[in-house]
Amino acid sequence: MNSLLAEIRHNRMLWLLVFVPITFIAKQLNHEAHTLLFILSVLAIVPLAALLSHATESVAAKTGDAAGGLLNATLGNLTELVIALTALRAGEYMLVKASIAGVIVTNTLFMLGMCFLLGGLKHHVQEFNRLSARTQAGLLFLATIALMLPSAIAGVDAIDTVAQAGYIRELSLGLAVVLIAAYALGMLFSLKTHRDLFASAAHGEEDGEAPLPIGVALATLAGVTVLVALTSEVFVESVQQAAEDFGMSQAFVGFIVVALVGGAAEMASAFSGARKNRLDLSVGIALGSASQIALFVAPVMVLLSYFIGPAPMDLQFWPGAVLMMFVATLAAAFITVGGRSAWFVGVLLLMVYLVFAMTLYLLPPKVA
Repeated sequence: MNSLLAEIRHNRMLWLLVFVPITFIAKQLNHEAHTLLFILSVLAIVPLAALLSHATESVAAKTGDAAGGLLNATLGNLTELVIALTALRAGEYMLVKASIAGVIVTNTLFMLGMCFLLGGLKHHVQEFNRLSARTQAGLLFLATIALMLPSAIAGVDAIDTVAQAGYIRELSLGLAVVLIAAYALGMLFSLKTHRDLFASAAHGEEDGEAPLPIGVALATLAGVTVLVALTSEVFVESVQQAAEDFGMSQAFVGFIVVALVGGAAEMASAFSGARKNRLDLSVGIALGSASQIALFVAPVMVLLSYFIGPAPMDLQFWPGAVLMMFVATLAAAFITVGGRSAWFVGVLLLMVYLVFAMTLYLLPPKVA
């Protein structure tokens, strides 16, 4: 416990944990103050995500490379997964889909772009493992193609509307199974059969952050997961009214806000790694997190919607989201093919992300 308290004292992001009880108290005092509850829940989720990330890394450090890599990949997007599950149970399918698309685009453009920019400003040219980046980009490309197909069927006028809805649901269910299988095989390839090909280059500064003891880490993992779930309920309940007050659509909130808030801890780790010339770590976090959302979280949401949602959810995204995911995937594939980066490469990725954010804010989708 002392190690956990020491971590909270030394990590300024974790000082925001004070907003966790404040959020619950505010909800009890005035559950109709949606805008205030939205702001407080965002401020509470950020440090919870950071603490969750640190606990996951501490457990992974005790379990060995393969098991640790599997644990990091499985729990790396737990914050986004809990938020999506809460929205799914509430029937907020636009928020679920927007958050899925948003994390994919945010990680491949914003997170990766900021890593290249921050690392490039300190180091003239940086190198990273091309095979690892190409594998993740390939998985992302597969997922993007799969997510495009339901939207393509929806655009066929020759199919009856009722029959079309049935086709899309059946196709989404089949695609969910295929994507989860691809995710499992990708994990087997990178963590087991060809693990030696994914080794990081021996350069960069070592991270001096000490892991938590295994018992404390497991207890922290369980406790923080519960707090994230409770805080996410407040977030989802308040997001619709708060979005209207701020002049934002639900799609913009899911695409931008949820992606940035849920990935805050991962971004901090990726940015720190880039500054320390550990770009393999940064690229792995950015592309690995994006591919996990596309190949695991999205299909899991489809499968779980049959059990906890008010109706089955499909993988039909609005056309703008499909285009943005496809462009982001292609950009990641082209940018990482050479295994080298500089600060201007990061600027280009950030500019593309800014264009997407401005377009979504000014022209929100009319349908889910």
